[in-house]
Amino acid sequence: MDLLFLMAVCGALTFLLRFSFIAGNRFLPQSPGLQHVLRYVPPAVLAALIAPEIFAHNGTLSLALDNIRLWAALVAMAAAYLTRHVLATIAAGMAALWCLQALFPG
Repeated sequence: MDLLFLMAVCGALTFLLRFSFIAGNRFLPQSPGLQHVLRYVPPAVLAALIAPEIFAHNGTLSLALDNIRLWAALVAMAAAYLTRHVLATIAAGMAALWCLQALFPG
């Protein structure tokens, strides 16, 4: 019962935190400069979520040639540059990662 209550409280707090930005949007200044800066927030957050998975291996920075996630990320970057399509980028990166994992288990 305590776990269920804790999950409900955490869910409510998460909802209220995210809803505050939606509901409080009318109080933010609508300057073009701020709008321009806010366009970079989603890519920055996505990069912050993905970068540790690519560059960290066993808690250390791994830029070695045996880092298959780095190679898969390079394939995904090439697909993003060539296609400019999100699903093609994800598919190319995941296919590269799965193929590399099959070729180089470990």
